[in-house]
Amino acid sequence: MKLFITGIGTDVGKTIASAIIVEALQADYWKPIQAGDVENSDSHKIKSLISNAATIIHTNAYLLHTPASPHLAASMDGVVIDLHQIKEPPTQNHLVIEGAGGVFVPLNDTDCVIDLIQPDYKVIVVSRHYLGSINHTLLTIEALHNRKIEIAGIIFSGDENKSTESIILNKTGIKCIGRIEQEPYFDKNVIKEYADRFREHLLQ
Repeated sequence: MKLFITGIGTDVGKTIASAIIVEALQADYWKPIQAGDVENSDSHKIKSLISNAATIIHTNAYLLHTPASPHLAASMDGVVIDLHQIKEPPTQNHLVIEGAGGVFVPLNDTDCVIDLIQPDYKVIVVSRHYLGSINHTLLTIEALHNRKIEIAGIIFSGDENKSTESIILNKTGIKCIGRIEQEPYFDKNVIKEYADRFREHLLQ
């Protein structure tokens, strides 16, 4: 199983969600494009949050130094992101692929994050409540449907908002894999608890 983790925007909890899914499935992890935080990248964070020994964390296809949209970070690094140079790492294991920001974050003059999603990937959408998040969530799901990309489910992150969550689920019919509360901190034990909670829904 190959799961692509996307958010409705930036800083909505994709990396924590990815860590939980990686731990739940003892899956491999791959972040094709990392922009900024080179010394404390999302790959580093995943490694620090998981407990299992089976996961392999694969090398970024592009490791960019500027914390910005990938197209700008690449430009400032003097490179152009080329989708043909982004090769999925070979593995016999489940693979969790983490995107960058939302689905229409630009990678170069023509391609966006959504163009990284391959036909055999299933997408998990991470949504976080804020003013405008219903619109952003529905737009993300609509864009994926328009590309005929399969959506495995949605994860809600942060403080619960029953009204927001229920209208998103009712309008889309998408399965809710679970919700990640606004925890005081995340460490290996907290990630493992969520992994045990989410595992059955991920494997359905």
